[in-house]
Amino acid sequence: MPPVPAWEAVIGLEVHAQLLTRSKLFCGCPTTFGAPPNTHVCPTCLGLPGALPALNAEAVAMAVKAALALGCTLQPTSRFARKNYFYPDLPKGYQISQYDEPFSQGGQVTIEMKEGDTVRTKVARLTRIHMEEDAGKNLHDLGGGSVVDLNRAGVPLVEIVGEPDLRSPAEAAEYLRVLREELVFLGINDGNLEEGSFRCDANVSIRPVGETTYGTRVELKNINSFRFVEKAIAVEIERQKDVLETGGRVVQETRGWDEKNGTTYSLRSKETAQDYRYFPEPDLLPLVLDEAYIARVRSDLTESPKQKRERFLSELGITPYAAQVLTQHPRIASFFEEAAKIAGDAPKVANFVQSEVLRDVTTHGLEASIPVTAKQVAGVMTLVASGKISGKQAKELYAKLRGTDKDPEAMIAELGMTQVTDPKAIEEACAKVIADNPKQVAGIKEGKTALFGYLVGQTMKATKGSANPELVNTTLKRLLGLE
Repeated sequence: MPPVPAWEAVIGLEVHAQLLTRSKLFCGCPTTFGAPPNTHVCPTCLGLPGALPALNAEAVAMAVKAALALGCTLQPTSRFARKNYFYPDLPKGYQISQYDEPFSQGGQVTIEMKEGDTVRTKVARLTRIHMEEDAGKNLHDLGGGSVVDLNRAGVPLVEIVGEPDLRSPAEAAEYLRVLREELVFLGINDGNLEEGSFRCDANVSIRPVGETTYGTRVELKNINSFRFVEKAIAVEIERQKDVLETGGRVVQETRGWDEKNGTTYSLRSKETAQDYRYFPEPDLLPLVLDEAYIARVRSDLTESPKQKRERFLSELGITPYAAQVLTQHPRIASFFEEAAKIAGDAPKVANFVQSEVLRDVTTHGLEASIPVTAKQVAGVMTLVASGKISGKQAKELYAKLRGTDKDPEAMIAELGMTQVTDPKAIEEACAKVIADNPKQVAGIKEGKTALFGYLVGQTMKATKGSANPELVNTTLKRLLGLE
């Protein structure tokens, strides 16, 4: 029996990202999520006779932004095509998309994979980015039947088609995280996987290690979380290994992901199915992108998350971990940067935002609910730096400021919250702690220096956190003869 080969996975991802326009790609119907079924529809997106499409200029600008940010080559002239197939959620019987003449080609997504103590950088190439309209949504098993909601039909998408450059489920998940982050920071996609505005199809095959030709590709459709993508690809790789190692043949097909049972399942075969029938869309003129237009869109590009992290490290001096955490959402990043600019001490602001503020932050799409303003956080940090309050009091002050528009300095006056800096009062507190803890004092004099921190803590507790920590330290050392 021949030896079982070592297998290599070959993975390419196709991402559908909804553009954050107010209206659909070819009509004026709104794109807001959650409306009653079939209320955001009109003759154009329903495909009624005589209704003509009109291209949404805002969608074009957003699509071009995505292509520029991802390093694509823009085509001066591109065309829309009719992608013909028949399905209940496609009222026209075709989808307006781009086929052989897309508006952009090439591009790349750079990912970083942590492997032990090292970080491996990988460039995953893109084939193209093109525009297309979304289909509707089929809802099954409602009252024993199926219905269709066409609110989503015609919503503008970019399809980001990746080359088969990924080699593991973990690389695929990281690719999606980086791509989603990029689009969210551009402000053109809300990254909401649960609502279907960022969706992924994965093309998966395996081949013996060292082989250069591709194996038979299986497509996994519309997986709506990074965790599920990683799990589904891993399961599909193992399924294909089992098929080949038992003498079977992998069939080219489309499969779905069953999260409950942890398996992929066949949706439809592609072995003998003809490809979609495309022909040029006769109701739309070619899309022309001249240099002046491209320059205008390029000038509107924002800083990428990676560029922002690098600037936070080089200019603001925060740690790599803090830079990663504080750029998880564009609103959080701008909040931190504003507070750091006002306070003038970015590392301390970064620590405070991470330890206190982020616990109370909720995000949805491009929006973030933050219970204080950047000016309030900067005010708290300024009070600590000036010695008016201690670090412990800063946390208490933040808790009182949440959900208010009050000035931090006015709030400490209202609460009577000031840091004790009177040497005499601090000496009295330290002397009492020393007298009350003879065992710990004896231990310190025997060389157990770790017990000194206990006395500091007891002094801070006795003063309800209001004593100046630096004065407490120096006073205790002097009284214990440690200086």
